[in-house]
Amino acid sequence: MNEKIQENGYNANNIQVLEGLEAVRKRPAMYIGDTGERGLHHLVYEVLDNSIDEALAGYCDHIKIIIHPNNAITVIDNGRGIPVDMHPVEKKPALEIVLTILHAGGKFNKDTYKVSGGLHGVGVSCVNALSKKMIATIKRDGKIWQQTYAYGKPITELQVIGETMETGTTIYFEPDETIFPIIDYKYDILSKRLKELSFLNKGITIELVDQKSNPDDPIVNVYHSENGLIDFIHYLDESRQVLMPEPIYIEGERDNIKVEIALEYNDSYIENVHTFVNNINTIEGGTHLAGFRRALTRTMKAYGDSQGYFDKVKFDISGDDFREGLTAILSVKVPEPQFEGQTKTKLGNTEVAGIVDSIVSEHLSYYLQEHPKETREIFNKVVLAATARHAARKAREMVLRKTVFNSAQLPGKLADCSETDPSKCEIFLVEGDSAGGTAKQGRNRLFQAILPLRGKILNVEKAADHRVFESEEIRNIYTALGVSIGTPDDPKALNIEKLRYHKIIIMTDADVDGSHITTLILTFFFRYMKELIEKGYVYVAAPPLYQIRQGNKKVYCWSDEQRDKILSEWKQNYGDRNIHIQRYKGLGEMNAEQLWETTMNPDTRFLNRVSIENAAEADRIFSMLMGEDVPPRRQFIEENAKLAQIDT
Repeated sequence: MNEKIQENGYNANNIQVLEGLEAVRKRPAMYIGDTGERGLHHLVYEVLDNSIDEALAGYCDHIKIIIHPNNAITVIDNGRGIPVDMHPVEKKPALEIVLTILHAGGKFNKDTYKVSGGLHGVGVSCVNALSKKMIATIKRDGKIWQQTYAYGKPITELQVIGETMETGTTIYFEPDETIFPIIDYKYDILSKRLKELSFLNKGITIELVDQKSNPDDPIVNVYHSENGLIDFIHYLDESRQVLMPEPIYIEGERDNIKVEIALEYNDSYIENVHTFVNNINTIEGGTHLAGFRRALTRTMKAYGDSQGYFDKVKFDISGDDFREGLTAILSVKVPEPQFEGQTKTKLGNTEVAGIVDSIVSEHLSYYLQEHPKETREIFNKVVLAATARHAARKAREMVLRKTVFNSAQLPGKLADCSETDPSKCEIFLVEGDSAGGTAKQGRNRLFQAILPLRGKILNVEKAADHRVFESEEIRNIYTALGVSIGTPDDPKALNIEKLRYHKIIIMTDADVDGSHITTLILTFFFRYMKELIEKGYVYVAAPPLYQIRQGNKKVYCWSDEQRDKILSEWKQNYGDRNIHIQRYKGLGEMNAEQLWETTMNPDTRFLNRVSIENAAEADRIFSMLMGEDVPPRRQFIEENAKLAQIDT
């Protein structure tokens, strides 16, 4: 590694300063998205991205992340180590420049890093600014260097604390509780992201150590993938029936833009394409996705026409037919990525579309010619999808154009609110007419709307598109929300311009059936209205589990622990005379006043906002839990159901 350092000339001269740091603590959400759970975990990703960038540059193959008992984080890598020599312009150590000045780093210099993720010099300095303590330990040039920071400012000088023949960077940080109201690092959230990164960067070993849950016996997981995207797609489709023995793997490079794709077809009705740019999940797609879809449709259609697969089909085959049952992972490495927005969810580089298009066309053509058996299976699937689409065309048109999207008539069961500003309005999707009636009585008519749903809605994971849109309950949801399908950029995308509510609250019974209905509704939102989840509009209500009464005194409890605590306090203070406990199994057991007081009143209720931390992992779990394959579902339940309570 030391030889590589000398060859590349990675020193203080490579560190470029663009502007200062003060605004980060004043407006942290502008830099890390928010100060909630997502923003807190984003701090780890920003430090981690620096280590991954070292790996992409060929200087690092092992990264270790430690969750400490005090919710501090340590990220260790065996890369070159951040430069520690004096910066020629700033007259400070390069390490201090990188950690204290916004937009300072080696990523702007393409001789140092060909590609990079993170926030391009924003990341690690932001983490420092939002930490009450940070310790940077650097191994390079035969020495161990260390410097300590607090709230973004150095509190010690850079000093040598030892000697070593190793190289690398260690960053320890403690998030600032004045910025983050709740500091609680979740092992599951971090492990899913690290597993994803190991798939996207084959050959790199990433180690996660959780000392928080059990300091004496830490949980250790090691993530390593030799086959990269092929392993990733196997992981995503493990609960689906695939149509080919091995995924199609495509790799190519043009104009310093590296393209890597794995794809395969399965027996589902859903298109699952996950796109990444420099390891960043571009959930809104962009030019790389457009190039991929264009190449897939054109190449498949040309081959199908030439081989006579469509001779007996009396109607046109559309792009949607080629993507039904497709799972694909598209990863591109771009030296100068242009993202739309700070959150980097959509790639804007126009040149990438053409490069992806040409690479996919070339490799896919070879595959179709060289694998006749698999190709026949794929085209049989395509023809079946097209036939089903055509057979249901009239029904779909009626649903999509008349009943749902162009009709001004709202569902008859909807009890609407009088407010018209969507940002002030909320709608409750309520299980059953009985609970719906109680909710209508208890609500605030000014801003709360109620839509009762009849029974369990369709499991969209097992249903073709036209079946979904023929479902009355699903049509009612579309109509009530005011959303439509089709945007100028994508005919299949959800159009939320006329969305009528910015809070969509799922309210079901606190029993097994209620949980099942909630899961079915969430599956529908994830597959067909993901944009609403991504924008933070979807919530799950939390009705209380118990009411405890003694005389005129009453308390509601949302957990068994809360119930036991209240009972213990009451018995200690008042004795156990006339204490009554009511277990709410359904919303219908509460009257309108109780339902308002506990579950619907914005001042007293608890709502769980639905979010997607990791789209690929969410896709895998939904397909596993709601699909046909039983063994993976059983295994998931056994691993995650730590304590099962069975109502009798």
